[in-house]
Amino acid sequence: MTPEQENLRKSSQPMWRQLIRLSNESGSSLQSQLRRALVTAILDGHIPHHRPLPSSRELARQLGVARNTVVHAYQHLMDEGYLVAEERRGYFVNTDLVNSRISRAPKLVDSDAAFPNWEDRIKTRPSSQRNLGLALRNWRDFDYPFTAGQTDPGLFPVNEWRECCRQSLAVQAITEWMPDSVDNDDPLLLEQIQNRVLPPRGLWVSTDQILVTMGAQNALYILARLLVSEGDKVGFEDPGYPDARNIFELRHCDIAPLPIDEDGLVVDDRINDCSLVYCTPSHQSPTTATMSLGRRQDLLRRAGEHDVLIIEDDYESELNFAGAPTPALKSLDGNDRVIYIGSLSKTLAPGLRLGYMVGPKALIDEARALRRLMLRHPPSNNQNAVAHFLALGHHDSLVHRLAHSYRQRWEAMDEALKEYLPYSSRAPAFGGSAFWVRLPLGVSADDIERIAGENSILVVSGNNYFLDPQPENAYLRLGFSSIRSEKIKDGIEKLAKLINDVAS
Repeated sequence: MTPEQENLRKSSQPMWRQLIRLSNESGSSLQSQLRRALVTAILDGHIPHHRPLPSSRELARQLGVARNTVVHAYQHLMDEGYLVAEERRGYFVNTDLVNSRISRAPKLVDSDAAFPNWEDRIKTRPSSQRNLGLALRNWRDFDYPFTAGQTDPGLFPVNEWRECCRQSLAVQAITEWMPDSVDNDDPLLLEQIQNRVLPPRGLWVSTDQILVTMGAQNALYILARLLVSEGDKVGFEDPGYPDARNIFELRHCDIAPLPIDEDGLVVDDRINDCSLVYCTPSHQSPTTATMSLGRRQDLLRRAGEHDVLIIEDDYESELNFAGAPTPALKSLDGNDRVIYIGSLSKTLAPGLRLGYMVGPKALIDEARALRRLMLRHPPSNNQNAVAHFLALGHHDSLVHRLAHSYRQRWEAMDEALKEYLPYSSRAPAFGGSAFWVRLPLGVSADDIERIAGENSILVVSGNNYFLDPQPENAYLRLGFSSIRSEKIKDGIEKLAKLINDVAS
C-alpha cells in the first residue's frame, strides 16, 4: 500500500465508524444492517462519488464483522444498482442512480397570496369526536396493560405464520397476487371464510355473498355510506362501540340509544321506527353481555314487521370458553335483514387489518364497488397468507389455545376483582377478553384512567362508550388479552387502592 493510500485509509476510518453502527441486539442480521446503513449513506450523499469504498477486508476490520458479511452486502448493493465495481480500483457509488434523485428542495414559487384557511376548508372533523384513550397506542409501555383489542405477542404462532408467508412468497403465488385485482378478493381466502370460518357460526353462504374488508371498521364505514342517509334513525347500543357510533355520526343521522341489560340489547318499541339497528350480540361491546336466544328471535320478528335492517357485529364470537355458543343472529335470519360483520383481528393479529362482511349479493356488489373507490382491495399478499393460515388449520388451533389461555386470565381477573373490588363487576357469561367494572358513586372514570396511567396501569374509561358524555354511572373496561395471568392480581390490587383512595 502506498503512503497516500495508507493516509486515505486512516482518514476514512472515523467516517465509516460514524456512518455504520451495527448491533447484535437490533433483531436484524449484521448484513441487513450494513446494507441499510450503506444505502442511507449513498442516498443522503455522505459517500463521495470519486472515492472507492473500503475493501471488504478493510471495512470488516473496521466494523469488527466477518469479511463475508461485507462481501455479501457489497454484492447485494451491486445487484440493486447502488454500487459499481471498477477493476483494480474497487467499489464506487453508482452516479447514474444517485443523479436520478432530486438532491435539493426546488425553489418555491413566489406569491403574495394568503395561505389557505384550513380551519374553514376542512368540512368534516373526525378528530373532534369522542374516542378511546390515546394511551392505547402505547399499551406495551405499561406494567399492567388492562386493555382489550390487542393480542399478547407471546401467544402469536410465529412459526406457523412464517410458514404461511413462505407459501405466499412462492414464485407461483407471487405471480397470482402481484397484479392489481381491481375489486376481486383472494379466491382461496373467500373459500376458507365460506367453508372454515362461517359454518361454526351457523352460516352457509356462497362466495358472492362475502366481501373481504380492512377489518370490521372498514366494513362498518362501507355499510354506513351505503345504507344511512342524513336524518335516518339508527338504533345504537348504549353503551356501545365508540368507533361505530363515530362512523354513523359522520352520516348526520339520528342515533337512537337502545339500552343494554344482562341479556344484551333490550328489544322493545324503540326499535320500531329505526331504519337500521347496529348490535354486538355475541359479546356486547363493552359490557360483554350475550344476547339471549329469545331476544334474538324477538329482534328478528320486530325487524321484519317494521322493515328494519340489522348490522350484526359478531364481536369476539370466537373467544367463547365459558358456556355453550349461541348461534349468530344472521343464522336465524329468514328474510335477509341481517348484514354480518366478522374480523380476524381479535384472534390472529389486529395489525393485519382483515375482516369480512356477509350479506345479500345485491348489497355485496355495491359494497365491492364502493371499496374499489376507497382502496380497491385489501393487500393481496396478506389475503393469501391468511388464506393459507386458515387452510392449514392454524387458525382453529390458535383459537383453541387462546380460549385456554384467556380462560385462565378470565378466572384470575374474576378472583382479583371479587377480592379487591367486590360487587363492582359480573364475570362475562360466555368468555370474551374484558370485564365491565362499575366504579363507586362519585368516582370519575376519566380521573381513574388518568391516575392509573400515571402509575403504569392502563385502563379504559367507560365514558366514551355512552352516548351521553357524562353518564349517570361510571365504569372501566378492563381487558386481559394483553396481560399475563401472573400479573393480573397484583395489577388489580394496585388499581383498587387507587380507586379507594379517590373514593375516600
